Amino acid sequence: MNVNFNGSKQQKAFLRKIYIAYLIDNDRHNLLSLHKLTNMPRRTLQDAIAVLSDLAIECEFVQDGERNNAGYYQINHWGAINRDWVEAHLQQIIAELT
Repeated sequence: MNVNFNGSKQQKAFLRKIYIAYLIDNDRHNLLSLHKLTNMPRRTLQDAIAVLSDLAIECEFVQDGERNNAGYYQINHWGAINRDWVEAHLQQIIAELT
C-alpha cells in the first residue's frame, strides 16, 4: 500500500521524527551513530529527539558509562504512533526524507 505524502515542511518534520524514533527503537543509538546512519546534522537530530514527546513518544537517554554522553537513546512508548505502520512504510519515509 502506497501512501501519498504531500512533501510539506510539516509532514517532513513529522516523518523525520518517526524515522528517528524507529531507528532508536531498533538498536542502541546515540547522536553519533544516528548521524552516521542518516547523514542528518547533529542539531537536526537533537531537535527531533527533543520534541518526540510532542507525538507522545517517550524517549530517554540511558547513561551507559562514566562520561556524560556515554549511552544511548531508548523508546519506552510509541504513544499514538503505530510502530508497525512506520516499519511497513519505512522505504517510502526514507525516500521522502532524501
